[in-house]
Amino acid sequence: MWYNNILETIGNTPLVKLNNITKSVQGTVLVKIETTNPGNSIKDRMAVKMIADAEKAGLLKPGGTIIEGTSGNTGMGLAIAAIIKGYKCIFTTTDKQSKEKIDALRAFGAEVIVCPTNVDPEDPRSYYSVSSRLESEIPNSWKANQYDNLSNTQAHYEQTGPEIWEQTEGKITHLVVGVGTGGTISGAGKYLKERNPHIQVWGIDSYGSVFKKYKETGIFDKGEIYPYITEGIGEDFLPKNVDFDIIDLFEKVTDKDAALMTREIARREGIFAGNSAGAAVAGLLQLKDRLHADDVVVIILHDHGSRYVGKMYNEDWLRERGFLKNEKLTAQGILKKRGDVPIVTADLEQSVMETFNIMKTLNISQIPVTQQGMVIGKVTESDILNALLDNPALKSANVSEICTPPFPFVDLRTSIDRISSLIHKDNQAVLVEDEHGQIAIITQYDIINAISG
Repeated sequence: MWYNNILETIGNTPLVKLNNITKSVQGTVLVKIETTNPGNSIKDRMAVKMIADAEKAGLLKPGGTIIEGTSGNTGMGLAIAAIIKGYKCIFTTTDKQSKEKIDALRAFGAEVIVCPTNVDPEDPRSYYSVSSRLESEIPNSWKANQYDNLSNTQAHYEQTGPEIWEQTEGKITHLVVGVGTGGTISGAGKYLKERNPHIQVWGIDSYGSVFKKYKETGIFDKGEIYPYITEGIGEDFLPKNVDFDIIDLFEKVTDKDAALMTREIARREGIFAGNSAGAAVAGLLQLKDRLHADDVVVIILHDHGSRYVGKMYNEDWLRERGFLKNEKLTAQGILKKRGDVPIVTADLEQSVMETFNIMKTLNISQIPVTQQGMVIGKVTESDILNALLDNPALKSANVSEICTPPFPFVDLRTSIDRISSLIHKDNQAVLVEDEHGQIAIITQYDIINAISG
């Protein structure tokens, strides 16, 4: 058996039990692995549905251009469908989206325009506004409008909901979904509640988003809105696809908890999923006291971890945001292990021979050169040797005539890995300003001593 094209492989994604992360949770926790779709995300489902409905309505005509504001996954689904159906694609996205997502869209031939995140949706620079402007300017174009296009919800009502019902043999008691456009949770939730009105539908939200407060109070509070890192969930407006009557409650998850749980899913369950998956699992763990032993929970894992290798799966990125403790040795740790060793410098107007004698007496092979206390260069044994071989008369010249650019400066938080990468045959040390404002030097010997000590 074969498929006529890649679009026919969308759907029928597997349901997998979590075993390690959820040991403290009563009941059975299952995850629906939407990464097996051809675009590696659940958005393939609604992308194809929106296009099919637009074609039926005469909104999308042969040779047309599909325009959409997307965080990446919907764009991927639209781009794949566009290739099969013969359309062009132009996508707008925000500058908080991972580079991998943007590169993936371009790999499928789409044009991608990156817009600022921290502006209101109505701002002409926002990715919503730019996509709407392009639709009005480009002939024979159609904007998918995933947030308000109810074909989004309908796709999950027709596909995702029935799949979950069949895969759990109707035993599902809770559906947990990260909410962005709202199509997945509203469509699948509606179908499941029609089969069993007792099923609980829980939406996972992010701090900086309006959903939770709006559900609980009916108030759209702009004070809730601020920039956040978590991708794919939460919004600063109310999409038509978010059916608040279907969703029983919202739970907010911090950027840190979402990012770290994304990594835990891979490390403890062997499932390489995206950022919203981490948020959804973290949200369930926050709500675990509401569950019982006979409950069957289904969590949607929207997309694939490959789109976040430069972010949630990158330890340096996590450390920069304070999400991971910096357990590696830093410049500060190296200095602490070495103890208080005053830095030796040579004044710019010192002679070459005076400088060499200082280095010989102290048994050091390099020395920073200063002018009025400021480091402006360096001299090494090799610099002196090469200079005197070329011109022995230079021994009485000022050291300024043979000094080379200064050692690079690092700060106290710089990791030992970064410091090591800066020290090589052409650069034998780095300089660092300590907590007292004093300049210190770190050499290769200091690094070896810190590691072995």
